[in-house]
Amino acid sequence: MPNFRTLDDLNARGKRVLVRLDLNLPIQNGQITDLSRLERSLPTLKELSSQGAKVIVMAHLGRPQGEDKSLTIAPIAQALAKSMAPMPVRFCETSQGPLVEKAIDALHNGEILLLENIRFVEGEEKNDPVFAREMAQWGDIYVNDAFSTAHRAHVSTEGIAHFLPSYAGRLMEEELRALDRALGNPKRPLMAIVGGAKISTKLPLLENLLSKVDILVIGGAMANTFLAAKGYNIGASLFEHDLLETARSLLAKAPEIILPEDVVVARNLEDQRSIETLFIPEVAGDQKIFDIGPLTCQHILKKMKTCHTLLWNGPFGVFETPPFDKGTTTVAKGAAQLTREGSLLSVAGGGDTVAALIQAGVVDDFSYVSTAGGAFLEWLEGKTLPGVEALSSSDSIREKMFENNK
Repeated sequence: MPNFRTLDDLNARGKRVLVRLDLNLPIQNGQITDLSRLERSLPTLKELSSQGAKVIVMAHLGRPQGEDKSLTIAPIAQALAKSMAPMPVRFCETSQGPLVEKAIDALHNGEILLLENIRFVEGEEKNDPVFAREMAQWGDIYVNDAFSTAHRAHVSTEGIAHFLPSYAGRLMEEELRALDRALGNPKRPLMAIVGGAKISTKLPLLENLLSKVDILVIGGAMANTFLAAKGYNIGASLFEHDLLETARSLLAKAPEIILPEDVVVARNLEDQRSIETLFIPEVAGDQKIFDIGPLTCQHILKKMKTCHTLLWNGPFGVFETPPFDKGTTTVAKGAAQLTREGSLLSVAGGGDTVAALIQAGVVDDFSYVSTAGGAFLEWLEGKTLPGVEALSSSDSIREKMFENNK
């Protein structure tokens, strides 16, 4: 578990507090379609504002190349102001220079200022120490509440932490503690479910999990590669021919691994009349596997009942297309029930996983669901995340980094 300071260690009254949030919200036709990330950031903002801090919020939207005005954060400023009412929220139409300093100087205790898309600044993504020093002049304290950007060594996620006293916000704290309970120091037995299309995209994750979990469940199209590696005929199903030997090596290292026993197949996603549920050896040459079958679901849930911790990344089938969502939904509901009963700590993450849990109606029943995406995956892979590492460094280490950055 990384060692980091939280808001519990901070007296923010009257202080200028730079806060990095994840406000990278989906916007279509000028309208925000999902406020989840903003809503999960509110506890930190409300706590700092109620303490009388002058809060300066930094966030990004998309991946602008320069000042792409189509990626202005202005619509998010309006949503943030509405969510924080009656606490005042101001918006600065730039994210660098004298106008930022002027806007900060005008803040009163308890007020919040949202800067324009921080990625409009050229030095942000380059982690430019010159920009980091400029940013450090804006505040007295730095709070990172954006775990989802912690795998990026940018000025607002990593560089600034070497120049100011740094703390984890409530969402960052919650995420790190949840991940530690799920993988760093789990209550065993620990089951991990890993789904997705390809082994190649999750090879580092699989290799890291093999030495840490008690039961590994493989789902999605990547399970087809493992089945093929074991000599099964998987028909016309998607699999990675060049990774069969890698799959065999992973199987040899696995403590206990669960692969599909029965599957739901069809000739293609659109041909509903060709849907069948078959045991693996029965899959024909023109059939494609799109989901796990009921016996596999039962097997997984039976094993899950013996576990105390569940870590889940990736759906079992093509959950976006019914009826191939049934396997994922069945297992998700079973995990949710065990969580509600108090026998299972369940942590899930990844875009498709979150979408599948929402679709199954159980996202609020899991112990913790991460929306961090890439950062969540890199954590599972065992990688050091620059934004987390910067928070966990001691002040003396930060001072040395500061000197090196001069």
